Amino acid sequence: MLHPHIHIHINFPMVLKVIGWLLMIESAFMVIPFATCLIYGEADFKCFALTITITAIAGALMTFGIHPRRTDMGKREGFLLTALVWVFFSIFGMLPFIFSVEPISVSDAFFEAMSGFTTTGASVMTSVEALSHGILMWRSLMQWLGGMGIILFTLAVLPMLNYSGGMQMFNAEVTGITHDKIRPRISQTAKGLWGVYFVLTLILTLLLWIGPMSFFDSVCHAFSSMSTGGFSTRDNSVGAWNSDYVKVVITIFMFLGGVNFSLMYRASFGDFKCLWRNDVFKSYLRIVLVTYVMFVIAICHQGQVKSIESITIEPMFQIISTITSTGLTVNNFESWGTFVLALVFLLMFFGSCAGSTSGGAKIDRLIYLLKNTRNEIYRCIHPNTVLSVRVNGKMVPNDIVSKVIAFLCIYVMIIMLGGIVLTACGIPLVDAFFSSFSCVSNTGLGAGVTGYGESYEIIPDIGKWILSLLMLTGRLELFTVIILFTPGFWKK
Repeated sequence: MLHPHIHIHINFPMVLKVIGWLLMIESAFMVIPFATCLIYGEADFKCFALTITITAIAGALMTFGIHPRRTDMGKREGFLLTALVWVFFSIFGMLPFIFSVEPISVSDAFFEAMSGFTTTGASVMTSVEALSHGILMWRSLMQWLGGMGIILFTLAVLPMLNYSGGMQMFNAEVTGITHDKIRPRISQTAKGLWGVYFVLTLILTLLLWIGPMSFFDSVCHAFSSMSTGGFSTRDNSVGAWNSDYVKVVITIFMFLGGVNFSLMYRASFGDFKCLWRNDVFKSYLRIVLVTYVMFVIAICHQGQVKSIESITIEPMFQIISTITSTGLTVNNFESWGTFVLALVFLLMFFGSCAGSTSGGAKIDRLIYLLKNTRNEIYRCIHPNTVLSVRVNGKMVPNDIVSKVIAFLCIYVMIIMLGGIVLTACGIPLVDAFFSSFSCVSNTGLGAGVTGYGESYEIIPDIGKWILSLLMLTGRLELFTVIILFTPGFWKK
């Protein structure tokens, strides 16, 4: 038993040492856009050479220069490390945008990097076609790394974290309510999930390459579709190819990006039953189909039926892109009427399955909420009944149900708070709330000021920093970030 006055300090040296390791890994990934610049003979290879050097040196100094007295990491270190890694990655990840031939401001660069890593896909770039191939590759690669999770990647590569706070970090970063370890050791689980992710990305690249896309465009779109990030290499997004084949292929893989990866891991070993037994997966399918029917009715009602694609491929593409928080858009869907826009809000709010690369509050929480609400209504009439929430045939403990309800309340409060703060920055009311909502749910769609074809460039600098914090909070499922702002976290 420890004496109450003895403070157990957070193990900062160990946290910084691990971040050092990660920065060295980040600098290794930067070699890919560096090589891209060399292949295309672009001057931006200098900005990547400089960034790789800075990032690698900073990482090496932190890793080999810091000697922690103890190497253990508990729950608090796990939370702190998870949140800090995303910030550090964005700080170093923004350097190519600042050093490039056509530099952008620090606020813009940080916003772009955070939007990339959190797979939000909101951009300050007015024209992406003006950017070099290296910069475009880096934007897509950031999304791909952030999609499955930077920490999850680390757990797969650095088994040493298995023993010190690995599970804490896994829980702090992987989206969802409860986490299934698909393998006994956390590093094996991380390898399994990254394996599925990697293979799907590879298949998608090849499928897009067979179509009208160049190899470069195929790789970038595979990275941003599989991670449900939504950065494109063209100003018109996927619409630039005007190809039904591209839309169908990307729709299928975005859909897969919204499925719980541990289910796909099991399915890859032939256990397809796990999908049909899963309440969340079945709800995901139902929501997509019901919304699709509503979209088609709305499109017909608005007289927007131009071709067979406009009531088949295009609405389906838009639905999957929104529910998985990818944020890729087909032709101006705002012409489909306000009812469609209202449905888009709903899809953005809940997103798809937990354990996937998508944003939003997740369908799992929607199911818990609805089942709990039904029980509460029943209790009004029969107060003595004991009812429990059951998902996938199992009873859900009450503490998890209350955590889900708290999550949804905080989620709405953060969107409101973000919107109010943005109006103080001089952003129009609807745009302020929509931008806040779009960033917390990691969708990156814009309306009004940042609407179709517009970028987030118009938002004042202070607004961009606020939105960057909202993106991080949304990606790490609120608690991991909010807990750092509580006094209780810092004192024992």
